[in-house]
Amino acid sequence: QVQLVESGGGLVQAGASLTLTCAASGRTGSIYAVGWFRQAPGKEREFVAAITSNPSHTFHADSVKGRFTVSRDNAKNTVSLQMNSLKPEDTAVYYCAAKRSNSVLLTTQYEYWGQGTQVTVSS
Repeated sequence: QVQLVESGGGLVQAGASLTLTCAASGRTGSIYAVGWFRQAPGKEREFVAAITSNPSHTFHADSVKGRFTVSRDNAKNTVSLQMNSLKPEDTAVYYCAAKRSNSVLLTTQYEYWGQGTQVTVSS
């Protein structure tokens, strides 16, 4: 099994930056891709970013491209989401997820999920 724990969320003003971190434990050798998703109240969970086992292969949703950057440190078993120029519409619970392959990254088809961390951006 794999356990994922997100950290780094909080309340910030528009234009500020936050870095979310996803720490993995357990059978981390089985993890290939890691994704970040978010869910705002009353809305479906949506894809934000993903990174494959090759750290140079990253994907970002159009809504965050140029503002958010996903990266990973395999030695520390962590994946980070650097979020710059935050907007009120970025307010949501952010989840990290992991899977045992490098395919189908933009949907919620991940085997492991964290509990989420709240990000609130005030205007």
